[in-house]
Amino acid sequence: MILLDKFCFGYKANSLLYQNLQLSLERGRIYGLLGKNGAGKSTLLKNLIGLLYPTSGTVSVNGFNPSGRQPSFLRTIYFIPEEVYVPALTINNYVKIFAPFYPAFDRTMLNTYLEKLDIQTDKKLNTLSFGQQKKFIIAFALACNTSVLIMDEPTNGLDIPSKKRFRKLISSSMHDDRIIFISTHQTRDLENLIDQVVIVDNGELVLNAPVEVIGQKLSFKIVEENYNEQPVFYEEELLKGRAVIIENTNGLESQINLEQLFNAATENPVMVKAVFNK
Repeated sequence: MILLDKFCFGYKANSLLYQNLQLSLERGRIYGLLGKNGAGKSTLLKNLIGLLYPTSGTVSVNGFNPSGRQPSFLRTIYFIPEEVYVPALTINNYVKIFAPFYPAFDRTMLNTYLEKLDIQTDKKLNTLSFGQQKKFIIAFALACNTSVLIMDEPTNGLDIPSKKRFRKLISSSMHDDRIIFISTHQTRDLENLIDQVVIVDNGELVLNAPVEVIGQKLSFKIVEENYNEQPVFYEEELLKGRAVIIENTNGLESQINLEQLFNAATENPVMVKAVFNK
């Protein structure tokens, strides 16, 4: 479990990026973290792994305070940054050095993931393209079988076929004892993958809700230009008509659009919060 209680963080004492953030992430779900550039998504992830420390409040991951960076804690998590680094090692040598740190590492699973991501090479990892390096790190992270997997923009650098394979691997590797937390701008890459949406803006939590609840609370529709039946949380002009988000009042679950949802939550946070607080 991941728990942030009255979490505050700022790079300067008189300027806080987060103020009294309350966030709880349960096992058995894939979370998507959305926010504007500069909203502090990467900063939040670094607090979860102990590379940054809260100004005040507490952070708990698997019952540990991440700031201690204890080996017993680090063995339970894996973090994939947006810009990955790989040393001048072959895959076999990389595994020999780093895999023993993770008690549940499975070499057979790694081989399977590498095959599915089309990485079969004896070359040193630092000679591969950025996309290939990233796919290797994703495969290795999944094979470590940590209970928490945190990824910052994991699909950056991947081509379209690799993004599809990535989604399949993440789905197939998910189980009830694992939390996967993905920060991304690429909402379309993850739209059919995540179970729960977390949106942060201006240092506060705007939304933390399961996809199915969002579809029950909000309706994503294409309407005519003169539509005025309900208050609109978000609208976008299309070639024919308008895409809108309104409150869902008919009881039928709506298919959500993550990009539109993010825009609605950041443009009209008060309206969105009011719907989810009912």
